[in-house]
Amino acid sequence: MKSFSLLAIFYFFSAAFSKGCVQFDKYTFDKIISRFEAALIKFDSAYPFGPKHEAFEVFCEDSTTAPDLIVREVQIKDYGEKDNEDLAQKYGVEKSSFPTVLLFVKGKSEPVPFKESDDFPFNAVNLKKFIKTHAKLYIGLPSCLKEFDLLGKKFSKEQTLQGKKKLLSEAEALKKKVQTEKNKKSADTYIKIMKKIVEKGDTFVETESTRVENVLKGKLNKQKMEEMQER
Repeated sequence: MKSFSLLAIFYFFSAAFSKGCVQFDKYTFDKIISRFEAALIKFDSAYPFGPKHEAFEVFCEDSTTAPDLIVREVQIKDYGEKDNEDLAQKYGVEKSSFPTVLLFVKGKSEPVPFKESDDFPFNAVNLKKFIKTHAKLYIGLPSCLKEFDLLGKKFSKEQTLQGKKKLLSEAEALKKKVQTEKNKKSADTYIKIMKKIVEKGDTFVETESTRVENVLKGKLNKQKMEEMQER
């Protein structure tokens, strides 16, 4: 019975916190937040759950690639000792608005709120876009490859078909240097998208982005969500 109880406790704590996300309270909030260029904070209930929390978990794992960013989760209790309720009040966070995400950027006096809408839903991709817009930080997904990201940027800026074909050839040559099967799969995705753009033109990016965003708006399990967000 004792061993079962220990397993239950271990399961609870391992499930309660998001990978890549640090838990904070009023005693550690300001001390650590000032050490980073940007801090993304999610204010939520003591036991968060649901699609938005799952999307945040995906983002937390992705954020480990950005050393200048810290991602925090402040869990607020409205009972007992009411942990972290003072932090919520300080930043004007209401229980009815959970989860509330605020971005703190070094040099700015006020945090920037993440404002979701029908066109900008709460998901890992849009959290990433939000940070890029307001903090100018790059966050690569776990499946992203830096060399291919750089090629992709050049490819997107290239205006001529001949130039795009040349960069596609460079990507295919670069793939030969990729070591692991996981990274080879990622390299294939880059190359596949580049080929589609060469064949169909830049309009492919718009139609594919719309398709992926529409899929993300639906109900997906965590694995499928990660696959689509990497796409």
